[in-house]
Amino acid sequence: MSRTLLTGNVSAAWGARLAGVDYVPAFPITPQTEIIETLAGWIDSGEMAGRLVTLESEHSMITAAGGAATTGVRVFSATSSQGLLYAMEMLYTVAGWRTPFVLVNVSRGLSAPITLESDHNDIMAARDCGFLQIHCASCQEVLDSTLLAYRLAEDTRVRLPVIVNLDGFYLSFTREPVEIPAADAAAGFVGDFDPQNARFRASTPESQAVAVLGGSPYSYFRYETHLASLNGLSVYDEISAEFSATFGRNHPAVEAYRTGDADYLFVMLGSFATKAREAVDRLRDAGWSIGLLRPRLLRPFPEESLRRLLAGRRGVAVIDQNLSMGKGGVLHGELLGALYGHPQAPPVVASFIGGLGGRDISAEEFYEMAQTLRQAADTGRTPPPRLLYTRDELREIRKLQAVAHQEREELHR
Repeated sequence: MSRTLLTGNVSAAWGARLAGVDYVPAFPITPQTEIIETLAGWIDSGEMAGRLVTLESEHSMITAAGGAATTGVRVFSATSSQGLLYAMEMLYTVAGWRTPFVLVNVSRGLSAPITLESDHNDIMAARDCGFLQIHCASCQEVLDSTLLAYRLAEDTRVRLPVIVNLDGFYLSFTREPVEIPAADAAAGFVGDFDPQNARFRASTPESQAVAVLGGSPYSYFRYETHLASLNGLSVYDEISAEFSATFGRNHPAVEAYRTGDADYLFVMLGSFATKAREAVDRLRDAGWSIGLLRPRLLRPFPEESLRRLLAGRRGVAVIDQNLSMGKGGVLHGELLGALYGHPQAPPVVASFIGGLGGRDISAEEFYEMAQTLRQAADTGRTPPPRLLYTRDELREIRKLQAVAHQEREELHR
């Protein structure tokens, strides 16, 4: 095992290399391109076995990934933002084929308007397609989660593709110390890919095409996929415990930080949760009883773990880096659904939306959220959802709008 500085993108590439992938269908898109470039360099130099093929689009890329996985080879690919949406039709299709492979998504805000910075609307759009989802907060987690994802995808109780998600720029191009497992140890953990009945031999051709089905058999197959996804909860617990015993790093489905005696909790996904950890430490220093929950799994959703960890709290602040138009934060809604009817559910579950398009969430905003949460718990009234946005930012936007309006007026004169 060696320790070195790696970006999140290169950490993902190392995960694929250590997993012994055979085939990498690829299409470049910012900010994930470094993953593919790194793998291409290793394959071209002979440092890594396997074949990388550049396709003409993300749609074709996922089609090739699913097709290759059905022939019994271990497949890896990566995308981001609009690329994930362009592939959306095939995400549903290959999950329905029950093809186990790993796709890394480097989250980036969706257009319009266009941004290159990170938020979670792209990955949230894919939450119902059948892929399982693991969300990372550090470069080390990116590498480790890629290895875990292959075990999860290929387990006979699951047999579904898995997305490993990391935040664009905040992780993809940030260098952090990362422990790279020894190749033999990683290979021993991941094991060989047993495709079982997903084999293709030219000498004995057998159709594995998906038939056109009526409502009754269609319902059966879709529900079977749902049950397989739910199996992922216990399977993930098993393999993460094995990973911890092998490599000494623990990655539970829900990370609980300073929650034991906490009256109040932050709940959020991704790399910005590291900012929340720091805010929890500073608030603890100031006498607050507060902690953090960070789900690593979004699909399957770890409802029972979250219910248990949230039971008896005075208040919860859910911080979403996404915005479902006309509804609000996706994680907030998912959590409310899990808590509904639970006798020990917190009386206040407040929604905050921030970090859209890469906007920072400052320490002061975490302190303000904690203050708002405590006031809400004292009054028993949940505040309306709130966008994290300052008066100064609003003034700057209005100045820009005024300038743009003036320029348009001058053009029409």
